[in-house]
This record gives sequence, C-alpha cells and structure tokens, in this order.
Amino acid sequence: MFNTILTEIREKVGIITLNRPEFNNTFNIEMARELNDALEYMEDNEEVNVVLVNANGKNFCTGIDINYVDGKDMDEYLSWVRLMERMNTTISGMGKPVIASVNRIAVANGIGLVAACDLAIVSDTAKFGATAINVGLFCMGPAVPIYKSLGRKRTLELIMTGDIIDAKKALDIGLINKIVPADDLKVESFEYAKRLADKSPRAMQMGKKSFYEMEDLKFSDALELTNYQFATLCTTEDGIEGVRAFLEKRDPQWKSK
Repeated sequence: MFNTILTEIREKVGIITLNRPEFNNTFNIEMARELNDALEYMEDNEEVNVVLVNANGKNFCTGIDINYVDGKDMDEYLSWVRLMERMNTTISGMGKPVIASVNRIAVANGIGLVAACDLAIVSDTAKFGATAINVGLFCMGPAVPIYKSLGRKRTLELIMTGDIIDAKKALDIGLINKIVPADDLKVESFEYAKRLADKSPRAMQMGKKSFYEMEDLKFSDALELTNYQFATLCTTEDGIEGVRAFLEKRDPQWKSK
C-alpha cells in the first residue's frame, strides 16, 4: 500500500512506521504524502481506536530532505512546504488520539511531528531540536505545533538557537509525556497506546475534537462549547453504558466506534 510508510493494526492500535531509515526518515514528497494518507486511513478504519507513530532505523526523523532546495520558483516551494506540514493539520483534525513513539533524534520536521502528535513517549536516548536555523533556513512550520505545546518563550528559544535538547529537558518543558529505557520503547509505547484504545472510542474522539475546538476560544466561549459537547456525549450509547457500568461495578461494553 505504501513505499516509505509501514502500517499495522493490532488490538485496536493503528501503527504507522516511518520507513526511510537509510535517510534518517527525512521527509521527501513521497513520505509526506504517504504519512498523511496513512493517518487518514487509520482515522477512517473502524478497527482502530488509537494511532501510534514510530520509525524504523537509527533515528526517528531528522527533518525535511533539503536537497529539494535547489533554485526552484516560489510556487514550487509553496506547494512543497504545504505538503511537508500537512501532517500537523491532519493530526489536529483527527478524532483518534495520535501518539509519537520516538527513538533517538527528532529534529526540524521531526520535532514538529512530535509536537503535532497529541502525546509522546520517548526513549531515554531521544534528542530534539528545531535545527533549520543552522543551515540558513528556519523551522517556521514546526514552530506552529511547538508553540501550541510550549508557549512563546520556549518555542522562540528552540527555533532561534537551533540547540539540541535531551529527553529530560523535553519532558521538563512539556514537549513529551514519558521517558522509558530505549530497549523498552516498543513495548511501552504499545501498552501506552493500548490504555487509550481500551477506553470508549466515542468519548475519546468527541473529547479530542472538543479540546482542539475550544483551545483558541475565549474562556466563556470555550466553556459554552464544551458544555454543549459534554451534554451531547451524555446522550450517546457509550456515555450511558459507561455510567451504568461504573454504578454496577462491572466492565463497560463499548457500543460505538
């Protein structure tokens, strides 16, 4: 189905693997298209409740393949960079949670992908950086999801210095959620995803969409929006079943996908 992406579905977890290890999983046009196609495929697949994004090879992702920058015109570059950054809006528009599982280096578009994912679990050897400034470019696209995660000062520090930070610093500033030993990353990431996959898919998807919709609203508008969405959730089969199961002290049987 794909050339630069591998996909697998296991126990309600859709696994997407970046598969250009010989190029440190840099984004070329093919991989950017295929990642978006894979994300949309997982979103539409009724067997998937949660999406896990990982990578083959030594590093998670070292950015965009900058060999493309070789004297093209503005329109060509605009189409290209829109494709490179499409994953950010794809992930934010999905109802299903997307979790990054990061081995070693995630820089430039790699750190952007980590920031765009809803959650991130990483190895203790992971390192991150918004490094484009070091080659005369700038991580303008990655800055958008990074800013949403970290705020202005932290984001500007990363994108202006191009410095590399380790996993502990990434955890401290809020870029990632959990650090695990490198040898345990694959198993721990799947178990992390499985915890979410076993929850009500209807509640999870409605909840994620509610969060992204309210994120940039003023306080009172955000409350009104989420009030309406919570009331809607209470009318669903899963909402009713979850409450009944809790009161009856039994495991819920989720009805909806």
